[in-house]
Amino acid sequence: MSQANPAPPPLIDTRTSGRALGSEVVTPLVLFGLTVLLVIASRWISPSLGGLHQVSAIIVLSAFLMVVAFGQQMVVLIGGLDLSIPSLVTLGGILTYAWTTQSGWSFIWILPAALVVTGCVGALSGAGVAWLRIPPFIMTLAMGIIVYSASLGITAGTPRGHASPALASLFTGRILDLPPIIYLMVIFVIFCTLLQSSTPFGRRLYALGTSPTAAHVAGLPVGRLTVATYAISAAAAGGAGFLLVGYAGGATLTMGQSYLLPSVAAVVVGGTSILGGRGNYVSAVAASLLLTTFSTIISSVQILEGWRTIIYGLVILVAIGALREDLPLWFSRLMQRPAPRQPAPLVASDSK
Repeated sequence: MSQANPAPPPLIDTRTSGRALGSEVVTPLVLFGLTVLLVIASRWISPSLGGLHQVSAIIVLSAFLMVVAFGQQMVVLIGGLDLSIPSLVTLGGILTYAWTTQSGWSFIWILPAALVVTGCVGALSGAGVAWLRIPPFIMTLAMGIIVYSASLGITAGTPRGHASPALASLFTGRILDLPPIIYLMVIFVIFCTLLQSSTPFGRRLYALGTSPTAAHVAGLPVGRLTVATYAISAAAAGGAGFLLVGYAGGATLTMGQSYLLPSVAAVVVGGTSILGGRGNYVSAVAASLLLTTFSTIISSVQILEGWRTIIYGLVILVAIGALREDLPLWFSRLMQRPAPRQPAPLVASDSK
């Protein structure tokens, strides 16, 4: 009598997918909660902190990190890393400042032009990673050095251009008592979240990050996906430079240097796996808010730069540890008292 063939295993482990879905909901909630606690606790440091004005300022300051973190997270999702972000932020800012005319409304065409230029630089990095098999950190580091050197040579060390009042109004204007940049960031976050989670392109990135070999066997265009992802990361960095020109009213050759480590920290603290294939942008947004809030608070108490960096690193480690999926199991094991050791039984030797 023939035995029926066993049912094939499911393509998706429901237990694993359930845990992943839970972390995608819990992680941003925890990070948002920590941000609220930091804002409330800041009032103990100074009565001027913790008000609505400071909350609005924190959201505005975190907008640049949110934009940069989106591009960095897209690269991390496929198992890569983009170290050219500081140079591309600077390049986007220099181009914006140089191309702005006296009319002030030229930023309408400057933004897409800057995104195209920086995106092409990122595409070159992606091509080196995908087809020349150069490790991502080496390829992007070299590209960052090339872009920074070119920016230094073209500007002779001093970027020149015009400030755009219309671009500055994104930060100085008010719509319902809030700067317009906040409304734009809400639209940006919704768009990026839908791009990751609800489009074929986003689902292919997750598949590529989970297993590049399986993605290749399944017929996914691995090379083109890699090039497109690095181009998006570079364009996001260029967009952050564009916004920084409106916020600061000018451009410098060091305007992007402070965004490399925070972009990686926002991605990692937000729960994105550095090995690729797992993470979501909402958590990176929550992490950007948390890191910006903490940085603002420690800057307001005038702590020396060295100590601020140490505290900043400790907060990142604590946040990563608090978001471990196996933390409850690890804590329960830690609280268990070890069983008392029983003395070894005495064995009587045979008498001869």
